[in-house]
Amino acid sequence: MSADRVSPATRGGWQRLDRLMARGRAFLGTDYAIMGGAMSWVSERHLVAAISNGGGFGVIACGAMGPERLAEEITATAALTDKPFGVNIITLHPAFSDLVEACAEACCGHVVLAGGLPPGFAIDRLKSAGKRVLCFAPSATLARKLIRAGVDALIIEGSEAGGHIGPVSTAVLAQEILPAVEEVPVFVAGGIGRGEAIGSYLLMGAAGVQLGTRFVCASESIAHPRFKQAFIRAAARDAVPSVQLDPRFPVIPVRALRNESSRQFIELQREVVGRVDRGELDKDAAQLMIEQFWGGALRRAVIEGDVETGSVMAGQSVGMVRAIEPAADIIASLVQEAAAHLERCDCL
Repeated sequence: MSADRVSPATRGGWQRLDRLMARGRAFLGTDYAIMGGAMSWVSERHLVAAISNGGGFGVIACGAMGPERLAEEITATAALTDKPFGVNIITLHPAFSDLVEACAEACCGHVVLAGGLPPGFAIDRLKSAGKRVLCFAPSATLARKLIRAGVDALIIEGSEAGGHIGPVSTAVLAQEILPAVEEVPVFVAGGIGRGEAIGSYLLMGAAGVQLGTRFVCASESIAHPRFKQAFIRAAARDAVPSVQLDPRFPVIPVRALRNESSRQFIELQREVVGRVDRGELDKDAAQLMIEQFWGGALRRAVIEGDVETGSVMAGQSVGMVRAIEPAADIIASLVQEAAAHLERCDCL
């Protein structure tokens, strides 16, 4: 990193930031140890390339893509940037093995395996192809298991994040895992919206951070204008987890902006639970109705701009999204804030 990119007033903080990010930058091959969160329909070639060109590390969200489609997206992204970027694939994808092979043969250098404990063959295949493998660790115990399995880095993501979330906050996960893991770089995610938080997690031992919500309103993001405006208008309290009415019918928690579809989802659960209790519907059919409610809802919101009946997935840091601006400017602001925070810490 170059210290002349920040003001002389934060020169000491900049030098400290440089040291604290060194491990993460070396691992990612970037100017800054700032990863873009993989957001389905949002984290495609344009935003990913913009984040990487801005000095961060863009990550393609494979989502529901098939192997051929993913290979096309990786190639298209590489045509837009000569900087490092990665790919996020979900372990529960029905074509997971083929997606692993597509990544092994592609030009990306890093692969993030998400959605559960990855099978050993996936880690082995990717590493044999020269890829660096990152996985999400929801606890110190699983972090240890992943390290033994051969992963090259970990991401810890708290419940403040958007989309599918776990039950534990970022602050608690960081306190649990960062002091316990030294073997591999650890990146912190969930609820990060400003550089001060980045600086604090670096001081705790993080190698870097991952942000998703802040990049949704990047000018390079293909998200629909109405989707972006929903983010700009929202406050932190508007990003809420999906509600489960009855423990007999589990709902995977997803954090999104409260809208008409949130109300409809509650009404659907109330209706199907009542029908089951009256003997009008069997339990399996009811569970399927609940699970299918959100089918296509994220695409409707992101691509079509239906922010009322679509799923507007957002983290609680959405309250810090105030304008549409280039990804490079977002990264620059985060770095400036982090350097200023570390400068203040040095002066205490």
